[in-house]
Amino acid sequence: MTEDFYIGTYTKRISRGIYRVSLDTKTPKLMDCEWLASAGSPTYIAKAAKKRLYVINKKETDGQTQGGLIIYDVSEEKPRAIQQVLEHGASPAYVAVDEARQLVYTANYHKGLVDVYAIADDGTLTETDEVHDDDPVGPAPEQADGAHPHFTNLTPDNRLVVCDLGTDKVYIYDVSDAGKLTAVSHVDLPAGYGPRHIIFDDKKGVAYLVGELSSNVATLDYDAATGKLTVKQISHTIPDDWTAHNGSAAIRLSSDGRFVYVSNRGHNSITVFAADDEGKLTTVQRISTEGDFPRDFNMNSDESLVIVVNQNSDNATLYKRDADSGKLTMVQKDFMVPEGVCVVPVK
Repeated sequence: MTEDFYIGTYTKRISRGIYRVSLDTKTPKLMDCEWLASAGSPTYIAKAAKKRLYVINKKETDGQTQGGLIIYDVSEEKPRAIQQVLEHGASPAYVAVDEARQLVYTANYHKGLVDVYAIADDGTLTETDEVHDDDPVGPAPEQADGAHPHFTNLTPDNRLVVCDLGTDKVYIYDVSDAGKLTAVSHVDLPAGYGPRHIIFDDKKGVAYLVGELSSNVATLDYDAATGKLTVKQISHTIPDDWTAHNGSAAIRLSSDGRFVYVSNRGHNSITVFAADDEGKLTTVQRISTEGDFPRDFNMNSDESLVIVVNQNSDNATLYKRDADSGKLTMVQKDFMVPEGVCVVPVK
């Protein structure tokens, strides 16, 4: 059986944009890293049900930078660009699709903005709202210049959650059908935590939050009745004796809720945590990504395999995943993927 994945990249050195990689799940092995479509540093990709991709995009014109999104129709073999939504300045760091309300959300790290767009029938976007956080920032040098929203996506009850690396806060918003945001709550993380990405386990009523600057993952209780998050545990993603630079990045949760996975850029590893019935974590493994700067990773459809892309060393690594222990075993490395930073299943 073969499964395909979209790969988002930086285009600083050798990448040309968006790629597609095939995974032979029987062997198992990665095959055929194929260039799919052009984009400027498409560092994150959101897939919509109507066979469209909403992709981070950066464009340089006459020495001026524009950032935003490029939308591709992928209903046929060759992707077709249907719109570019660009503004002066840096491109967003994250993009997500809200299928129920037909909205798209972006988090712009450098501008400190969260933007909301309505999706028209033809897949094109019109902006409906924009929010900027003015709360005090954290103590780390990376936080000194203001708010840095790094992630925005839906909670299990269809509110919007925003992770702000600059302010050490995670925000919850209500979203109207017209794409307007109303603040509901926020939770404060320890100074210098650097919230980056969050993932929810609806059955346990918890969320897991990666701290990029602190190399931590926090377990938070989520009260859907009030829309409030509460911190109940913080775990370290790297060894206590690691003193070189590290920035924790992506987080994934197994569908049974038993295991949490976090990538570490610098330590160049995946940390595996076991989650108990209350969502509390215990470290069970740290395994090398066999490359440099693993920003993102993902599982295949039955979660028996994990694909990691290493941005700086231009390679992907494939692991078998044991469903009982949660542990990973490397089965393939040095598979060429240029400047890979995002892994999204095609189906």
